[in-house]
Amino acid sequence: MPLRSTARTSLVELVIEQMERLIADGEWPVGAKIPAEPLLVEQLDVGRNTVREAVRALVHTGMLEPRQGDGTYVRARSGFGAAVQRRLRRAANLEAYEVRASLERDAARHAANRRTDEDLAALREALAVRGRAWEAGDVTQFVEADMRFHQAVAAAAHNSLLAELYEQFGDALRGALRAVVGTPLLPDAVRHQIDAHTAIVDAIEARDPDAAERAALAHLAEAADALRAEPADGSGTPDGTETGAGTDGHDGTREEPRR
Repeated sequence: MPLRSTARTSLVELVIEQMERLIADGEWPVGAKIPAEPLLVEQLDVGRNTVREAVRALVHTGMLEPRQGDGTYVRARSGFGAAVQRRLRRAANLEAYEVRASLERDAARHAANRRTDEDLAALREALAVRGRAWEAGDVTQFVEADMRFHQAVAAAAHNSLLAELYEQFGDALRGALRAVVGTPLLPDAVRHQIDAHTAIVDAIEARDPDAAERAALAHLAEAADALRAEPADGSGTPDGTETGAGTDGHDGTREEPRR
């Protein structure tokens, strides 16, 4: 059996673990550019090859993404999140909505049973931010505000695994959400859904898990039904469009929601 340099392998693994913790803890948030290689070498007190191997490993898992001539960016908070994103890029928008409904149903029910006053305040604030984003007329801003609202619902469920799962899954759902919000043929009530989201918060405030679950499922069903009704001609519909590159809500495109 050939000998292996265990010390070198262990050092690379330690650097990988440190980087993973920085990403998981939000020190390197999703979408952020990580420090340049010379700075990483200095901060970690390791050689260039060790840093390169660690970065290469995280690129392979999908947590990091190199951009030619620009640097390396955080793509996902974990290897699991990156795997979910890869899978959802091959999924239809409608499929993503159906899976999202399962997560949000349980999150809303648990939140109604377990929420604190602080959770409720966070939900009300997230709802208000969502409303202001709609009025601003920026689809990308609105999508981000909507995702933060639903992450707040998941956080109020006080189940750390569910919250993490939704956050990782939610990162990959921006394309599906953008397909709904950015489709001008859909009614404003479907694209905005202020009443449906308010109903979720009201049910959580009233500690009514059945009402919270119904409200969560109703708002997603409304959008899914509208998408099903669209002709499958590749014009932004879930039955003919995948949630691939360019639909993740970070392409910088501004679209004016109809009011």
